[in-house]
Amino acid sequence: MPAHGPFETTHRAADGRYDGQEYRRTGNSGLDLPAFSFGLWQKFGTDHPYETQREIVLHAFDLGITHFDNANRYGPPHRAAEKFFGTVLRRDLAPYRDELILSTKAGNPIGPSPYHRGGSRKSLLTSLDHSLRDLGTDYVDIFYSHSPDPATPLEETVGALVTAVRSGKALYAGISNYAPERAHEAAESLRRAGVPLLVHQPRYSIFDRRPEINGLLKLAAEDGFGLVVYSPLAQGLLTNKYLDGTIPPDARARNSAFLSADDIDDTYRERATALNEIAQRRGQSLAQLALQWVLRQPQVTSALIGASSTWQLDHNTRALDFPPLTDEELALIDQHGVHGTGVRV
Repeated sequence: MPAHGPFETTHRAADGRYDGQEYRRTGNSGLDLPAFSFGLWQKFGTDHPYETQREIVLHAFDLGITHFDNANRYGPPHRAAEKFFGTVLRRDLAPYRDELILSTKAGNPIGPSPYHRGGSRKSLLTSLDHSLRDLGTDYVDIFYSHSPDPATPLEETVGALVTAVRSGKALYAGISNYAPERAHEAAESLRRAGVPLLVHQPRYSIFDRRPEINGLLKLAAEDGFGLVVYSPLAQGLLTNKYLDGTIPPDARARNSAFLSADDIDDTYRERATALNEIAQRRGQSLAQLALQWVLRQPQVTSALIGASSTWQLDHNTRALDFPPLTDEELALIDQHGVHGTGVRV
């Protein structure tokens, strides 16, 4: 019996699931990813109801979202999100495994052991074996080094990614949270090994513009890898959740390690309100504007989104239904979307 609870019925995916989703080529590879990927970073641990989680994931697939992003850290506790998805895959999505892009990551701390962190072969490849066990699949489509490890030679970390691909346990190699210089070194090393870097996963939003500032966008084009960006809504700051000056009881600002009530200050509200007004003039929400903004970049293959309800998922994935942002609108967004607003950069 799965740890989260009993399943109901095997899911039959919507027949028209590929009609409304946009797919984009990932860098110089042959792989297309949906414009929106689904991330299990938050709200997919044992502290949330299994049936609600299951409904959201299956609805995402019915919307044509084929890429589900995981990591050994995601929970709580660590690995809970992978175990959850493994249950859904086994009970509902097994007939569609060849239509799914499953990714996972290793390298960030998941326990007290020195082998439960870092970029060593031991840490990465052992974690990958555990992830395959928990997901209940023979391979993942993308295996990431979750963060750079300065204490481990980059060649060793890259070598572990190469081994994962050559062994058939992963189809593609990725990195996450790497600064541009180290990302370039990783891309060059992987290229020499005959396993091109498919994708880099950085944080990117209207309020966190590091990929623009540090040259990562330019590097992605030059080195031929795609970007799958996370936190495009800046942990909820680029939604209408905090615009009225209050913090809802279930908001991340009350219980997240990545956002606090202190981040919801007058400067943030002034800027977010101005951005919301731009969105309203376009007939869309602030969240939809923020998602459309990151996806305007040709180097951005996909934006990672989560959801606490199917309604929220439907709402956010309609972001690309609106007309492209004009130069005038982009200039206004630049005026109010100041780097570092409300986020820890």
